[in-house]
Amino acid sequence: MPSMRAVLESREKSALVRVEERRAEFERVRTALAEAEEVLNHRVIGLEQYLEALDEQDACVDMESGGAAGAGVEEPVVAVPRRTVARKEDGVPVDVLGADYRRIMTVLGEADGSLTARQTAVALGWDSSVASRVEGARGKLKRLVERGWLVEERPGRFTLPASGSADAVAA
Repeated sequence: MPSMRAVLESREKSALVRVEERRAEFERVRTALAEAEEVLNHRVIGLEQYLEALDEQDACVDMESGGAAGAGVEEPVVAVPRRTVARKEDGVPVDVLGADYRRIMTVLGEADGSLTARQTAVALGWDSSVASRVEGARGKLKRLVERGWLVEERPGRFTLPASGSADAVAA
């Protein structure tokens, strides 16, 4: 009959082998998850760029066909989904923005100071533990900065412009 010590050492070794196998499996899964998240982020960015390019192309076609159309003929106005953010000009209301962008403007209008993308995602009720949601918020914030609706006072910190910040959200 084997000694108690030998039995315990044998069990310890087998437990150690199982732990090492699980650690290796965990590392493989963690690496696969990181790669999948990176692919997802690239896909989200690619889709946004594609939609922006489509909208720019539509704008060019509209401008070209606008001059050639008959002066007395009016085309019916059809509601279409918004794909880009309008540039901010004097007197342009926030209503021209899409729903998510209007919600971002409201959140920043109600905030004390500037917000990060993660803080904005949380304020919008999005799951901030999911990287793609935070990156989606960051992309929308950056787009609002590019179009003049927001200011990035420090890298990653977004706020309404000092002039007319109350006017921008009130509209």
